[in-house]
Amino acid sequence: MVNQINFSMANDNDLNKSQTFKSFKDKWEKNANLAFTQTSDENSDVFEWIINRNGFSNGDEFRAFLKGKKRILDAGCGNGRVTALLKKYADEDTEVVGIDLTAAHVATENLKHLKNVSVFEKDLLGDLSDIGTFDFIYSQEVLHHTADPKRSFDNLVQLLRPEGEIAIYVYKIKAPLREYADDYVRNIISDMNYEESSKALNEITEFGRIMAKKGITIEVPKVDILGIEAGEYDLQRFIYHFFFKCYWNDMFSEEENNVINYDWYHPQIASRHSLDEILGWYLENDLVVSQKNVDHYGITVRGRLI
Repeated sequence: MVNQINFSMANDNDLNKSQTFKSFKDKWEKNANLAFTQTSDENSDVFEWIINRNGFSNGDEFRAFLKGKKRILDAGCGNGRVTALLKKYADEDTEVVGIDLTAAHVATENLKHLKNVSVFEKDLLGDLSDIGTFDFIYSQEVLHHTADPKRSFDNLVQLLRPEGEIAIYVYKIKAPLREYADDYVRNIISDMNYEESSKALNEITEFGRIMAKKGITIEVPKVDILGIEAGEYDLQRFIYHFFFKCYWNDMFSEEENNVINYDWYHPQIASRHSLDEILGWYLENDLVVSQKNVDHYGITVRGRLI
């Protein structure tokens, strides 16, 4: 009986990995330029979100941080948008490498005009020794989509040069009603193909748009049992934070907003974590934490190898 259970679990894991692989392959092949321009635009919300949670107030501070780093890795680069951001703010002669399991070909096309940038098809849980070592490794919204996030992180740490730094962003454990609703929707659409799931999510995206358009601000008390923090919230963000993901941002088209919701709901492998857990990963790898940030959606941590 034990062997039968283990075999069943192995099959489930393989199916989840296959589903998640296809989910992201479809996403990037059908939306090769998603958020590409906005990521490097200092006037965009996307740029500010990335820079600020990593501990930098502006592009100049980010450039100062990257100065002198000779090799940088974007681990799980997707369409290459963050790879391009890293290249823009690094020294001219810095080599920037992107790796991705599902979209390396998309990133290669998007980044072909940049010098000292290369992209490889790699699994974060596989052998990465042939790509060399790095002064800085960045892995945004990737580890939680691998079958073993901790082992993926450990694998990346092995690529750090002495005193090298690694920065990651992973999903956090959210309010209980948000967790329930997210998994409920995920379980319904995960077996749908890209077109079917996108159509199913249209109503959630439209809900987010209408709520954002209302422009209503509400003051709410703390409700500990539901994980609701006291404060003043935009109505759409209040629902987004604590009940279900209904992303909307006016800088994106309706289709692009829908893809961002797809990115959250469709991949079957989407683990969530606590700050203490992530800090433990750094401690176990002899990394000294220099930056940590927890928002309503995720956890950002950066640390240096001792």
